[in-house]
Amino acid sequence: MKHVLLVFLGGGLGSALRYAIGKWLDGIYLQFPAGTFVVNIVGSLVIGVVLGMALKNTSISQNILLFTATGFCGGFTTFSAFAYENYALLKNEDFLSFSLYTFGSLALGFGAVVLGIWLSRLI
Repeated sequence: MKHVLLVFLGGGLGSALRYAIGKWLDGIYLQFPAGTFVVNIVGSLVIGVVLGMALKNTSISQNILLFTATGFCGGFTTFSAFAYENYALLKNEDFLSFSLYTFGSLALGFGAVVLGIWLSRLI
């Protein structure tokens, strides 16, 4: 039960932060889903750092991993919003934004995980 509570608390914190960042950024960039884009890239970086540290340092507890990687990062990032926003861009025939968002998210997300793992080696 403790593990479920850790995931619940981390996920709630991540979801609330995602909502706040989304409201802030989506108000600035009206045509591009900047909020989801930014949180997915930042979340990829965070999970890379956390899991990289866990690989390097076996003293990181399962509780910390559940709270941060599963809970916080799981609540903070969002694939369903990414998929819906891509659908909306295609429906509006905004092919440039669709391409930048889709391929930018994949490339930068993967790059952020790799960067996070690399950064964890410096910590």
